[in-house]
Formats: sequence, C-alpha cells, structure tokens
Amino acid sequence: MMPLHRNALLVVGLASVTACTRQPSPRFEVSFPASLSAQPVTGHLFISIYTKDDVEPRIAAYQSSRDFVARVPFFATDVDSLKPGESAVVDTAAPGYPLAGLRDLPAGDYYVQAVMNVYTEYHRADGHTIWARQGDWDGQRWAYAPGNLASQPVKVHLDPAQGYDVKLALDHALPPIALPADTKWVKHLKIQSQMLTKWWGGAPQYLGATVLLPKGYDEHPTTHYPVLYLQDHFNLDPPYGFTEDSAPKRGRTVAVVLEPPNPRSNVESAHPWSGGGKRESGYEFYKSWVSDRFPGMIIVTFQHPTQFFDDSYAVNSVNDGPYGDAILQELIPEVERRYRIIQAPYARVLSGGSTGGWESLALQLYHPDFFGGTWTFFPDPIDFRRYQLTDIYSDTSYYTQPNAAPGAPERMMQMNSPDGQPMATSRAVEQMEIASGTKLRSGWQFDVWNVVYGPVGEDGYPKRLFDPKTGVIDHSVALAMRDSGYDLRYYVHQHWPTIGPKLVGKLHILCGDMDDFFLAPAVYMMQEELESQTHPAYGGDFRYGRPMKGHGWSPMTNAGLIREMAAAIAKNAPPGAPTASWRNGT
Repeated sequence: MMPLHRNALLVVGLASVTACTRQPSPRFEVSFPASLSAQPVTGHLFISIYTKDDVEPRIAAYQSSRDFVARVPFFATDVDSLKPGESAVVDTAAPGYPLAGLRDLPAGDYYVQAVMNVYTEYHRADGHTIWARQGDWDGQRWAYAPGNLASQPVKVHLDPAQGYDVKLALDHALPPIALPADTKWVKHLKIQSQMLTKWWGGAPQYLGATVLLPKGYDEHPTTHYPVLYLQDHFNLDPPYGFTEDSAPKRGRTVAVVLEPPNPRSNVESAHPWSGGGKRESGYEFYKSWVSDRFPGMIIVTFQHPTQFFDDSYAVNSVNDGPYGDAILQELIPEVERRYRIIQAPYARVLSGGSTGGWESLALQLYHPDFFGGTWTFFPDPIDFRRYQLTDIYSDTSYYTQPNAAPGAPERMMQMNSPDGQPMATSRAVEQMEIASGTKLRSGWQFDVWNVVYGPVGEDGYPKRLFDPKTGVIDHSVALAMRDSGYDLRYYVHQHWPTIGPKLVGKLHILCGDMDDFFLAPAVYMMQEELESQTHPAYGGDFRYGRPMKGHGWSPMTNAGLIREMAAAIAKNAPPGAPTASWRNGT
C-alpha cells in the first residue's frame, strides 16, 4: 500500500493509453504478452477507477466495497480463454459497483488499473466441470490474490459523453503473500487434505490452523490441555488478536495484509468483534493469557478457504465438497496429534462470531458427541424464516417487503450503526457481488450462503436462491437448503429427540438486539424453539445486548470468556479427568 510515484504513472500512462475520439462508447481494452503467460487465461477481469494515487486502484476499490460503503468504482466481465496478444473488452455492458455502468462515471481525471482474477478448471468428483479461483492463502480477495495478473496504474481523463478507448496491458503477476512466522506462543499448521483434493479432481487443496499455546507449555512437557476451537473467517492472526506489542497497528490482517479498521468500531481492538461490547485489545488479552491465575488452554483457529469464499462454513456442501469431514477427520486429528490436547469431548469447546458464530453452533449441533459446548456470538442466520429480514420459505422477493406500499424502502443488508440508519440495500449488495463474479464466484456474503447451503445446478455451479435483478425467490432452493440441514433451527426441531440428550447445557448463544446485519430475529426464534423442548430441556442460555447493541457485542472480555469456558470444562469433566490447569496449581 505504498504511495504511487506520480511521475512514473504519467510515463506509463503515455505509453499504454490511447484516447480515441472516433469511439463514441466508453471502453477499456486489456491484453497481456506471452512473456507473462504463454497459455490462454480464463477469469474475471476488473477495471478499478480511483481519483487518488495513495494506493493502487485495485486495493482502493476492494477495500471500499468491504463494508458496502463503496466510493471507488470498479467494472468487470468474464474472460474465456484469452490468448496472449488478444484483447478483452470492458465496456458499457459490463456490470459495475457502486455505479451500474461506465456511462455513469462522472467526467474527470482518474487512475485506472486492470486485474485479472485467474480461474482454474476443475473436473470434480461429482462429475461437474467448473472454472473457479484456486486460493493461495489469500482469503479469496481478487485484489491481492497471488498469481492474479495486473497492469500498472495509469492516469487518464475519462469522459463518457465523449467516449474513450483506454488500452491497458497486464504486465505482472501479484506476488505471493508473506506468511507469519511461528513464535513461542503462536504456531501455524498447513496440510494437504486428501478428501478435498480428490473431490476437486486432484487439484491440491489445503487446510490449516493457527495455534495459541498457554503459558508453561514448553516447561511442562507432560501436561495436556483443553482446547477452544475458535471459528472465524480466513485469518492468519493469532486468536483474539493476541500480541505482545502494546501499540499494534489498528485493523485486522488477513494473510498479513493490513486492512482498514471497521469505521463503525467503537472499541480499540485488533480483533474485528467490536460492536459495543467489552472485548479487549490483543495486548490486553496477552497480559491476561500470561498471568499467573489464568486457566491453561490451547486456542485453535482454522483455515479452510474454498474456491468460492475465504471460508467453507466448516460443513459438507454439494458445491464446496466435504469440508466438514475433512476438518473433523483430517485437520483436528493432526492438530491434536501435534499439540498436547485432551482428546475428549468435555475438553473441546467452540466459539465464534458472525460466520464463525454459525459455524460454532453448526459444529456443536452436527457433532454433539465430539464437542463439549459452544459459546456462539451473533451468528449468521440460524433460522431461515429470518434470513436477515426475509422468510425465504414464504416471501416472494428478497428485496421488497410483503405487501409493501408503493415507494416503500427495500430491505436493507445492514445498518450504518446500531441506531438504525441504513447503509445499503440488499439489491445494492447483490449488484456488488454480480460485478465481483458471475455464477456465485464473487467471494462475498450472499453468494457464499447460496454456495454452502444451496443445491448444485445443472451446469455445475450453485443454483441461485433468488434472482439478482428482481429478487424473486426460488422456493425449491429454499426448501433444499432447509432439508439439507443448514437451517439450524429447523434442524433442532427435526432432530431434538436424538441430539437433545447430548446437548444439555452445551448451547450458549449471545447477540446484540440491534445487530447490524439483522441477525437477532433468527436468534430469538432459535431461543423459542429450544425453550419449547422439554424432553430434555436444553439447559443452556441466551444473552442479548440491550439496548441497541450491534454486530460484535459481547458482555465479557475475551479473557472473561476463557475463564467461563474453563469453569464449564471443570464442571463437565468426568471424575479424575484433567481440566484447565490454573497457574497457582489448583
């Protein structure tokens, strides 16, 4: 993210850009030389357009769309088998975000850059052949992904009314991302999954883990510890932002690329969960972790990126493959083999927020004999009758309210703050996803829910839940999601006689009542379901942030959460079994 050199940009711009007054329509032509790739390239071609030179346009466009407050436009199109020397065209037919098309761009001077998100062809074990992005520990972010092809940023004057033909040359591949080194406290693990490699037609697929070790781990080589399997998006940071640095940079790193902090955050924390709760900074957590009276546990986060998203949701999926099996049968056994973890259900607990919240609850419900309890925070929709604000079983559109009056506002994706100010409509978010990738390959939220939960289409790509233009819901897809077990409230309702006796006292769910992503309604519906079960009673608890607590709320610090988990582990341990060792020896 170093500032660009203005003079160098101007030189490159003069060499690689032509303005053609004979061309009445705005367009970009993009090519690459054989020296960059001798083989044809298939992928999704982005044009990013930025008014400043402080960062490259690709980075500015990607980051400004992360929180759905995009101010840096991009436009994109699919490219099929583009040969060296040939040109791909991005013109007025290409979808964009936040602008619908190139004609909507105001006239002015801009820095522009092309990036090809390169796809790989997969001959999957289910018989389908698809093209998708093979991640390389980059979190499925097109603007950073190693091996993606990019042009140099150039400065040009664009006037849609006059028309232009800007020629750009992809002249370099984005470099590998430097991975963090192991430390005394934090270890990293990466293994090839045989299950996933086979399912993806022999293309090597990898799983990973980041492990935080307790104080005294090296000094007591015979001691075994309980484990917290902490669910999150793809992320190579230490759990809970753990750091010995008392003044770290704000924000979150994904594969050690610094991204800006969430502007809605009101907690100084290296961790993204910061919605008005009590979570502490990574340094404050470190001080608790190494204190003498802190419970000795191991914390593990997983890395399980897919071809469609930075995270598999830790379940088997007809579109992603057997990620749930691979995590339970390959990754966790390897983690527990390498590190001294108590290999018993009472000593394995779960937690996570948002995507990780859904995952932590799903893992506990699907594997009630394997895990000893979950502390689930602000989960993605766990009752699809409130898929955010939509009942996907009975509502007809994802965009409009049932029986809405003419001119009524469309459904919102999220809020700007817990006081209820809207930030983006669902239609606008879907516009961003369509521009980012067709066939649900955008790497964003609506698409990934569809990928994980939905059925596979005849063409091998996921079948859509709703039409991206009209919002009309395909109820056959909704019912397939439910009947496959991904509607967790419905799963509980259908399976409680079998799973209930194994889950008593294990379910702890926490959520702000004014969650930015409208996640609280589904949590309330899950509470109603669980409290209706009496054979047996579920014996857990729900905690809500009131009043008006947003996404990321927590009633305790991360250290406080670990203490609560340690107490539960001690309570649930069989007589004489090891539990979380305390520093004072008790």
